[in-house]
Amino acid sequence: MTNMKRQTQVMLVLILALVLIPLFVSSKFWMGFWVMLLFHALIGQSWNILGGYGGQTSYGHAVFFGTGAYVTAVMQTHFGVNAWAGAGVAIAAGAIVGLFIGAVSFRYGLRGSYFALVTLAFAEVFRVIVNAWDFTGSGFGMLLALKPGAAHMQFADRQWFYYLVLLLTIMATGVAMWLESSRFGAHLVAIRENEDAAKALGINTFRVKLKAIVISAALAATAGVFYMQYFLFVDSHIGYGPSMSISALLVPLIGGPGTVLGPFIGALSLGVLSEITKHTMGDSPGANLMAYGVLLLVVLRFLPNGLMGLFRGRS
Repeated sequence: MTNMKRQTQVMLVLILALVLIPLFVSSKFWMGFWVMLLFHALIGQSWNILGGYGGQTSYGHAVFFGTGAYVTAVMQTHFGVNAWAGAGVAIAAGAIVGLFIGAVSFRYGLRGSYFALVTLAFAEVFRVIVNAWDFTGSGFGMLLALKPGAAHMQFADRQWFYYLVLLLTIMATGVAMWLESSRFGAHLVAIRENEDAAKALGINTFRVKLKAIVISAALAATAGVFYMQYFLFVDSHIGYGPSMSISALLVPLIGGPGTVLGPFIGALSLGVLSEITKHTMGDSPGANLMAYGVLLLVVLRFLPNGLMGLFRGRS
């Protein structure tokens, strides 16, 4: 059995299990837990496309997430656009931001820590702009009006939010599976392993990396749209702050960068660890971050390929 067939079978079993979860979960708390777990898997997969498969480490993925959240809020609040149409505009805006940052960075050959710092700088610039601009709510943030109903992408029952984010995560995972079986994906991995060698072989590294960051940015903006519809609020610290960038980075690094299921495994691990930390240490400030740091150090020291490395080793 080929690796692709085995991976597809695992994905189908996992999707079936996730589809059935609401049938066995009646608690609003646990339904919310699964919604946020899939949300983090989604934003982690967006980072994984660029950082895991392409080797272009981003420290400021919140710049794409925040753009998705803010644009959909602006479209609905100031222009009265339907939530679904606003979501399309927001995702396109996130992709355009990715195109701009990629064009500026990759055209001048920025890579490694230099590219990572550029993404971090752009996230901070965007945070300062929306924090000072009245049109985006300045320091107060933006709040969507409560309008329950599928037409407004708002659901009274969290179960429907769960199925929505599940669909979005499946789509993002489908992109990762496509990368593993496509020529574009092979070119992207070649750039990750040795960009100079890839260029010598005739691969247009600029175009490949630009396409990767646009796809990654669009997926991160999609996560931003979902966040806005789920919580109905965003401010500069949520949208463009370091917290979301760290989440996008940690999830695939712990689960397994450059793997299809790595972001889901990472999101599940961090979600479970978060709940264990809350039950053992209460609401101690910084307890979650400390636990995440310990887990990251352990994974980087003993499992450089993430938790997915355990399964690869056994296979």
